[in-house]
Amino acid sequence: MTNPLALLGGFVLDTFARVGFVTRSFGGLLGKAPGALRRPTLISEQVHFIGNYSLLIITVSGLFVGMVLGLQGYYTLSQFGAEEKLGQLVALSLLRELGPVVTALLFAGRAGTSLTAEIGLMKAGEQLTAMEMMAVNPIQRVLAPRFWAGLIAMPVLAAVFSAIGVVGGYLVGVQLIGVDEGAFWSQMQANIDVRRDIMNGVIKSFVFGMAVTFTALFQGYEAQPTPEGVSRATTRTVVIASLMVLGLDFVMTALMFNK
Repeated sequence: MTNPLALLGGFVLDTFARVGFVTRSFGGLLGKAPGALRRPTLISEQVHFIGNYSLLIITVSGLFVGMVLGLQGYYTLSQFGAEEKLGQLVALSLLRELGPVVTALLFAGRAGTSLTAEIGLMKAGEQLTAMEMMAVNPIQRVLAPRFWAGLIAMPVLAAVFSAIGVVGGYLVGVQLIGVDEGAFWSQMQANIDVRRDIMNGVIKSFVFGMAVTFTALFQGYEAQPTPEGVSRATTRTVVIASLMVLGLDFVMTALMFNK
């Protein structure tokens, strides 16, 4: 019979070894990332692939999230006679939380899975091995441009999501329900702080982009070179990236808005 204490110890050791390996891989990618800046064409191609192809789902989702916020926010605020605060509620909810978080989750499902599948198929087809045989570093040539593209695309997509969400809240709150248009925009303008609200949202989206992109690239690079291995790596990307986004969101919210 296996000793439970030995099983626990083995699990802890394996966990620490895995965390160390992931950390070392992240450091290696950061070390190779500056070299990719010498080839901006590769980065721009990946920004188009990651960002432009994710724009439709981000735009549609942002519109409907903003419309739901406008509807639910009005029903809640009307109980306290504060309907004119609807613009502030919609904007703060999107800029601080829903914009970066929902965009990151959609980004993981759309772009993250594509990156994992692409890298995994390149590994299964031995393209990465062929690069190493030709003295081409696959991390700098393949992974680093995609890493930069994720860092660039994610904040832009989050900004688009928040902007479209505000429009959705305006359409429901002002055009559909009848909240005063001047109060909607003036309350938003008067109570949104650039540093506290907008910049913190940008920082969140930047961190989420880094976490999701690295998770996708790591899972693809370490996937088993088989169809089943690639499919499992794609699934792990969505699960791990989503949990990382929610966990990081709690930590950064506690640090940013603790006063």
